[in-house]
Formats: sequence, C-alpha cells, structure tokens
Amino acid sequence: MGWFDALLGRSKPARPDLDALFALPSAAVTLQAATGFAPAGTGSVCFRAAEGGAFARLEQDIEALMGKVEVSRDSYGYTWLQVRNPDVAGLVTDLHAANSSLESAGFGPSLLCSLVTFADPSHRKLAIVYLYKRGTFYPFAPIGEPRRDNALELQVRGVLDRELTIEPELASWFPVWGAPGL
Repeated sequence: MGWFDALLGRSKPARPDLDALFALPSAAVTLQAATGFAPAGTGSVCFRAAEGGAFARLEQDIEALMGKVEVSRDSYGYTWLQVRNPDVAGLVTDLHAANSSLESAGFGPSLLCSLVTFADPSHRKLAIVYLYKRGTFYPFAPIGEPRRDNALELQVRGVLDRELTIEPELASWFPVWGAPGL
C-alpha cells in the first residue's frame, strides 16, 4: 500500500489465512462449555463456481481426496461443498483441504466463506463462519429466514473473541441463508 492509498483512506485487504481454521477445534470446546452448542459434524465451503471442465475435474479431485462431498447451489448463485465428519478436528482438516485445493487450482478469488455448524440440546443451529477475503470469523444464528438470533451471535462473539479473530464490522456478518447443514 502506498502513501497515496493511505491519504485516500484505502486499506490493504487482510491476507486470507486458511490455517486460522485450525483454531476452530479449540474454539468448539470453549463454545460448548460456555453455551452448550456442540459441533454438529457438518461444514461447508462456499464459492462462486466457474463453468467448464476445469472445475468439474477439481470437484472430482476434492471428492477423491476427502471422500463423499455434497455439492449444492444456492439461490444467490454460489456453490457449496458440504463435508461431514463427527470429529471437529477432522472436519476442519477436510474444509482446509477443500479450500486449499480450490485456491491452488486458481479459484482463490472465488472463495467466499467456510463454516462449521453447531447445535445445542434444544436443536438450535449456529454456524461459525470464516470470511475468506477478510481472514476473520463471525457467528451466524438463524431462526428462520429472514430472522436471526442477534443476541446469541453477540454472546458467541464475546465467548470466542480470545479464541478466534472475530470480524469487527457487524455489517460484514452477512447471513448465509440456505447454507447446507443449517
């Protein structure tokens, strides 16, 4: 970033750090102890898919690497790769592998987010979302589209702010309606 960018108030975007995902297993223990939300065994990677054979081959490579991956598309035109693993550390490793595969194949600029789903004993859902382009996390607690539990999201932010790099701009906590597993 040059002095002209600083003068105009521009900032350099955070460099994505996929290794930040490996903080989630520890954060999951803290989250469960503080709120009762436990890992639900599902996670997803969201990106804007490219058309063509290169992506189809990459999808096959990801499935060969991790086993069965469920692919879906949402109403906003994004593609979701959903993985299942009851072990949260294994799940995070799978999500990291999917992100890394997409990034190394040139789809890095198309990555939007990754998320891990949690549930409490009363079956409420919560996702911890990693924003790829900002290198930060935030909680998303849907009640039913278009409603979300903002109080729970703020509570979770307070619980996890020492475990994860939480996105400071609440306006960037976008809802991930239609995310697989939620």
